[in-house]
Parts: sequence; C-alpha cells; structure tokens
Amino acid sequence: MEKSNTIKEILATAGEILDYHLFEINQTPITPASVLMFIGALLVFLLLSRLLTRVVLRRVLERFKIETGIRYTMVRVSHYLIMITGAVVAFQFVGIDLSGLSVIFGLLSVGIGFGLQNITSNFVSGLILLFERPIKLGDRVTVGDIEGDVIAIQMRATTIRSLNNIAIIVPNSEFVSSNVINWSHGDTKIRVDIEVGVSYDSDLDLVLRSLREIAAEHEVVMRNPEPEVLLREFGDSSWNMQLRVWLPSPRGMYSVQSELHCAIVRRFREHSIEIPFPQRDLHLRSSEVQLDQIKTSGDND
Repeated sequence: MEKSNTIKEILATAGEILDYHLFEINQTPITPASVLMFIGALLVFLLLSRLLTRVVLRRVLERFKIETGIRYTMVRVSHYLIMITGAVVAFQFVGIDLSGLSVIFGLLSVGIGFGLQNITSNFVSGLILLFERPIKLGDRVTVGDIEGDVIAIQMRATTIRSLNNIAIIVPNSEFVSSNVINWSHGDTKIRVDIEVGVSYDSDLDLVLRSLREIAAEHEVVMRNPEPEVLLREFGDSSWNMQLRVWLPSPRGMYSVQSELHCAIVRRFREHSIEIPFPQRDLHLRSSEVQLDQIKTSGDND
C-alpha cells in the first residue's frame, strides 16, 4: 500500500513538473511536456528522413542508374523538405499557430539577419550548389590554394579531400563568389604539357620521334586525341620542345607527369640527346679593345 502511494506521489509530482507553465507564445502556454513533444516530433521526422533518404531513395535512384551528383542533390533536398515539414507539424502538434508567429519571425529575421549574414549566405550558396551544380560529388576542384575531391556538400560548407588525404571544410559562399577551377566539369579528360629543352646540336627528327614514342608507350596517355610534339621557341641555349598528352581524368595527373619526365631523361640518354644547362656567352674581346683604348687615351694625356 505504501509503495503504491509513493508511486502515485511520484507520478503526481512528475505531472506537475511537466505541466508547469514556463512561458507563452502567441497566447499558447509552453510547458516541459510541450517542449518534449516538440523535440519528439522533430526526432520522428529526423528518423523518417534518414530512413527515406539513406535506404529507400538511394536504392531506388541507384536502380535507375541516375548520376551520383543528381542522386546526392535529390537526397539532400528531400532531407531539407522532410525536416521543414517536421518543424511545421511539431509546432502544430504543440498547439502553436504559425500564422500568428509570422510577425514575430519577421521581426526576428531582421535582427538575426545582421548577426548571421555569413551563415545565411553559406546556406543559400549551398542550395545554389545543389540545384545549379557547378560542382558535384566526386569532382576534382581547386579553390584558392586548395586542390582535392569534393566528398560532401552540406548546408553550410563543402568538404574537400585534399591530395594529402586531409579533409578541408570550405564555406559554400567561396564556391559562388570566388573563382573555382573544376577539373571534372562536363568533360573529365585533361591535357598535360611537358616542357623540355634540347641542345642545338641535337638531331631534331630524332627528338620529335623520341617524344612521340614516350607518349605512345605510356598506358594512361589517351590515343584520341593524339599526343602532340611542338617546337615552341628558340631559347638562349636550347630548342624548347613541348609534349602535349591527354589524360582521361585529372586524378593521378602528377604521377603521370613524373613518369613522363623520367622516361624523357632515360630516352634522351639512350640517344645521346643533350638537355643543356642555361648558358651565357661572355665576349671578352670587346672588353680588351675598350681597355686598350682607355690605356692609349691615358698615355696621350
């Protein structure tokens, strides 16, 4: 009997705490119970969003073989819509009329706008990135001094995995207001130019043939478009040659450049093709003439 009375007292106390009047919003009393109901409704919609976007939506989109970037955009937009709907339902579930809060939200938005301009700008920029898609998941991009692959486009920022495998968080506004190099936009293939100088004493035809062979022997270099070898200019101490090759993707570009450089050094050594050092010729004869003239004029004086 005493145990049941204790349980009743605990339940009564808990009921009083949950029904305690904290404050009012638009003539609607807010209690701990209503706050818990509001949070619970949001959690339900959050779980619903996770279930729909991660399980149902992704599987359906993958089955139809839709592009990864489009799938990601649809998943993120669906998540935002579900959470906005959840917020509206949660307010209605608590008994707060959103129409009466419109004026309050309007006044608050002015004050919040001044303090959260940066966050608002990044959020709007994130929506632009999702819908306009100047960058998408998996793209190789360069923003300022940062180069890497896009691995996530979130509400406030975009995550880039750098070439050193470091995750870098870049605000979304940087992609909208700054110059961004997207190596993968539209067409993933990329041209790589290899510069090399050869001595004027070299066999030009042998140089051209060697560079073409080096490009043809590399397994990553594309056959269409074909590699090109150009004599770009006559330098001070060398013919400045350029080998142009196309790669199917910017990934691994620096490794391919290094491999081509090494192949050029080895092939040129096999054919005794010299890569000259920068040289400068000093004409001392003219200097000696000037010194003789100075000595002669000094003796006459």
